[in-house]
Amino acid sequence: MPATKIMLIRHAEKPDGEPGIMPDGSQNPEALTATGWSRARSLVGLFAPADGSFADSRLARPGALFASGSDSLRPKQTLTPLAEALNLVIDASFLKGQEDRLVAAAKNAEGVVLIAWQHEAIPRIATLILGSADSVPPRWPGHRFDVVWIFDRQDSGAWSFEQAPELVLPGDSSQPIAPDD
Repeated sequence: MPATKIMLIRHAEKPDGEPGIMPDGSQNPEALTATGWSRARSLVGLFAPADGSFADSRLARPGALFASGSDSLRPKQTLTPLAEALNLVIDASFLKGQEDRLVAAAKNAEGVVLIAWQHEAIPRIATLILGSADSVPPRWPGHRFDVVWIFDRQDSGAWSFEQAPELVLPGDSSQPIAPDD
């Protein structure tokens, strides 16, 4: 059975005055920052809560994970703690610019899908899932790392779109991304 829910997040925090850090502690400008690693670890509780009680009822435990396979390590690193907790493999075979192929694979995956990607292409991914840019913010703000875009397949086969705040780190916003953000 094809995907019933696709959740889309931006990779966690990137270097912006704070160094990117590899798991071994070495610095790498393509890696997550210490804050980004904190977010990545916190996503385990958001998408796979130990007691099964989701902070937001629109969220679900993913059965398939996709991350950009680009030079940036951040999308895959963002999902790594969750992949380890759920014993899942991250599909990083799609590069930035191959969003059409990514969406086709995500829609054909079974059950619930979670995608971590670079923010510039997230509105395009949303448009490809929905088949239209209606109701989707035209851009993902560069300062936002704290929102989940949720797409649910309806009985008709069409997809609905909602946003949920992550609220996993201090400073996370409870507001969705506005169409004019």
